[in-house]
Amino acid sequence: MKITDIAIIGGGPAGLSAAIYAASLGAKVTLIDDGLELGGQLIKQTHKFFGSEKQFAGIRGIEIAEKMIQDIKEYDNITVIANATVTGYYEDEAITIVQGVNGELLKKLKANRIIIATGASENMLPFVNNDLPGVYGAGAVQTLMNLYGVVPGNNILMVGAGNIGLIVSYQLLQAGIKVSAIVEALPKIGGYLVHASKIRRLGIPIYTSHTLKEVYGTDCVERAVISEINRNFEFIPGTEKELEVDTICLAVGLSPLSDLLWQAGCQMKYVTELCGYVALRDDNMKTTKDKIYIAGDVAGIEEASSAMLEGQIAGLNTAVSLGYKCDNYPEQDRKLKAELKELRDNPLSKEIKRGIEKALIKEGRD
Repeated sequence: MKITDIAIIGGGPAGLSAAIYAASLGAKVTLIDDGLELGGQLIKQTHKFFGSEKQFAGIRGIEIAEKMIQDIKEYDNITVIANATVTGYYEDEAITIVQGVNGELLKKLKANRIIIATGASENMLPFVNNDLPGVYGAGAVQTLMNLYGVVPGNNILMVGAGNIGLIVSYQLLQAGIKVSAIVEALPKIGGYLVHASKIRRLGIPIYTSHTLKEVYGTDCVERAVISEINRNFEFIPGTEKELEVDTICLAVGLSPLSDLLWQAGCQMKYVTELCGYVALRDDNMKTTKDKIYIAGDVAGIEEASSAMLEGQIAGLNTAVSLGYKCDNYPEQDRKLKAELKELRDNPLSKEIKRGIEKALIKEGRD
């Protein structure tokens, strides 16, 4: 059995940030990711980030990933296990890792601290014929286009007008693919206005208070029917519109990938504002299990900038908890938490802040 100071599960923005910060303090880090390469969602993101210079404002996600991966390579005390899945957390506090396309390698690892940064999974949507070829999640579409240069179809209906739906729609248009429409079940667009404005300037209709009702096709998607819905999310008869499309792209939200947290016995809570079950945590990102920390979308669905800061906070505090020295630790810790608070200090983060308050462990209260 291998032994490490800190095992970080997930090599996306949160996991990379945690690994770099912890390793910079001298901790021995093992970073495990199920991708063929590190970076998580960053390696699919061709758009430029918002925020401040500290959070890579004006830099594309793919470039941020390249920089962070290069930083990882500069640390001899970071071991990367790629193309691998952590399959379990056991009573002896060891984790098992299956590696390889067919799971041909099985490894056991024991860590003094674990940071779970497994991210999130895409939500799906029930509708008639939702199993036809041509129905994708938005993340799958980004993977096909931005990693492998493969277009998913020729004429797209986008379901969901949050940031992901709007950004992926724009990327489809940049690739020369027709986007017939975007439908959004809520009465207003959920994403940033700057993304929606780009879409509308290109003449793409965005139907709010609408959703996908059914899809028609023999061997693949050929047509889609959308309909207006009321406040109870019920179809309004007579409002149906039929669209000739060959691809459905679902951008209907994400859910935290919290399986390992459940298995490890962390105290969990369903928090609507954080999009699912999340582990209770303190402001150091430590869960109710002393040796387990969280960061990124597994802690609550948010932007990559927030995930990176949470990763840095978790990386700093796990290393310090193991006795590694950090010059002026209180100031460094305060600075990171202040940056995260500042990042969330906007009207669009009100729900996130409410959700975090519900999931936060405070003295004398779970």
